Amino acid sequence: MRRFISVIILFSIVYSMVAQNKEVMLTIDGRQFSKEEFVRIYQKNNSNLLEESDKKSPEEYLDLFVNFKLKVIEAENLKMDTIQSFINELETYRKELAAPYLTDVSFNEKLVADTYQRMVTEVKASHILVAIPNNQAPEDTLLAYNKIMDVRNKILNGLEFKDAAFEYSEDPSAKSNRGDLGYFSAFQMVFPFEEAAYKTPVGEISMPVRSNYGYHLLKVDDKRDAKGEIKVAHIMKSFPQNTDNSIMKTLRMEIDSIYKQLKNGADFAELAKKYSDDKNSSVNGGEMAWFSSGRMISDFANPAFALEKNGDYTEPIVTQFGFHIIKRLDHRPVKTFDEVKSEIERRIKSDPARSVHSKSAFVGKLKSEYGFQVNEKNVKNVKNNTYLIKVDPNNSLTDQLFLLDGTEYTIDRFFTYTIDNYPALREFEESTFNKYLNEWVEYELTSYEDSKLEDKYPDFKYLMQEYHDGILLFNLSDEKIWSFASTDSIGLEAYYKRNTGKYMWGERFKGLIVKCMNIETREEADKYFSEGMTVQEVLDLTNSEEEKVQIEEGAWEKNSNPIVNFYVWNGEKPENFNEELEFIRGDKIGSESKLLNEARGLYLSDYQNYLETEWVKELRSKYKIKVNKKLLKAINNVSN
Repeated sequence: MRRFISVIILFSIVYSMVAQNKEVMLTIDGRQFSKEEFVRIYQKNNSNLLEESDKKSPEEYLDLFVNFKLKVIEAENLKMDTIQSFINELETYRKELAAPYLTDVSFNEKLVADTYQRMVTEVKASHILVAIPNNQAPEDTLLAYNKIMDVRNKILNGLEFKDAAFEYSEDPSAKSNRGDLGYFSAFQMVFPFEEAAYKTPVGEISMPVRSNYGYHLLKVDDKRDAKGEIKVAHIMKSFPQNTDNSIMKTLRMEIDSIYKQLKNGADFAELAKKYSDDKNSSVNGGEMAWFSSGRMISDFANPAFALEKNGDYTEPIVTQFGFHIIKRLDHRPVKTFDEVKSEIERRIKSDPARSVHSKSAFVGKLKSEYGFQVNEKNVKNVKNNTYLIKVDPNNSLTDQLFLLDGTEYTIDRFFTYTIDNYPALREFEESTFNKYLNEWVEYELTSYEDSKLEDKYPDFKYLMQEYHDGILLFNLSDEKIWSFASTDSIGLEAYYKRNTGKYMWGERFKGLIVKCMNIETREEADKYFSEGMTVQEVLDLTNSEEEKVQIEEGAWEKNSNPIVNFYVWNGEKPENFNEELEFIRGDKIGSESKLLNEARGLYLSDYQNYLETEWVKELRSKYKIKVNKKLLKAINNVSN
């Protein structure tokens, strides 16, 4: 892959749009390449070179351009662009490259910016829920809508919102919190709910809002600057709901006693470990995870955020879970837009409701651009007649459902899409028909736009051509040069013999590095060596019971081994080195040619370059090349 990328970088082939009167710069076997294309490529590649000395003149660059084109043409003539693996790889790249074009960029940018504004603004809201699952029959959905509108009218006529929440809300928590959700910001509620909360003015009641949970009414109580995140520790004396007053009184006395100890200088963490009923945090001295307003109940969050300095702690407070003393450990403000932009983009993409919102905007833009028209009559007929999905697509179901850029999209095409994507579906239900229809419309619009990307966006066209040619070049070069050379041992050996002496060793020490356990072993080893014994014989005799001698055999250039460097080239004495126990035996040798196995990587690279040169010669003799020298001269004059 790295090699493919390097090919792409070296030959960033960017094709210019074909002009009617374009000037032909190069012709290879009848295939023409324009001056505009050559200039574009030349300028792009030259501008990517940091060193001025690496930059080439147009005339010098022409050779690279011709060589590249020859290889791509050769690959195409070998039908390498028809191989399935090539088609699949190019399609994978195309999907990645097309993705940014298949979205409403301006809408997405606004969505990201708006989301950040919500992150720095907290909303305090209450809600009433009338629950309704997805895919409910239309009549049931209407009943739920009418029910929540009836509740809204009661509120507008004087019923307190909190009382209405207590009486009518189907959110179980409403019985205890009367619909109060406290403060929250972006990403802390489902998207439709968040949208309504930020768009509804303070003090007003929203119209019904549909989410996956059902219909909501919202009352916005307050909006304020976000307080960021806080890290606290707490000491808790817990009590369940409906606890007896006598027990509550005892717990209150206990928390007051703990508070008094704090005031007298006791350590907060030690008291938390000893007395707190929150066993998850008590082991850490009461320390809790970072949280923002919307991530903690307001009875706890509000006094926590009211603490002004690290180390401050509250008087005992009460929540639905118990009595608490809260100590501020740290605080951090909301991050800047630049710090969280990437995270916002990621979270929007991973949130189905937000991504659908973005996709809907894109689809709407395409509908307007391509003159999208729905045939309402035929859509109604399909919906009302409950056509069976297992209809044979070859039947004459050719009535138009919508028109897109002058092309009719018909019933049978809709059925084919549905059969392919929902094979278990047998008929449309009225409640889900619009879902399938809208999904199909979105698919067809997006597919149509996808098919026009090369025509609409020159940069996309250039980039796709770049990948097309780059993959072909990589595959053919790998076959002809890189992989071939790596396995061609006979050819590599022959190349080495023709070029022996190209890579030389410098002056080296050739011999042994000997390390002995003690003086007695050193003397013993010296004796055996002086008697002419081999390395293996010395090792066998000295290490018969335990390893007393280590011997390393080889050849070392200057500065390649600290012990050799010390003895042979008067280098610095190595650390933890004992001259009496560590020594060398051998001699200096002069410069020698490196053997193939000693410089295989270097010779392999040279052999590949040799094969490349021979291949280019072959291609240049195989194909007829014609250069417009007049144009080349003109380009040279302009670039100088």
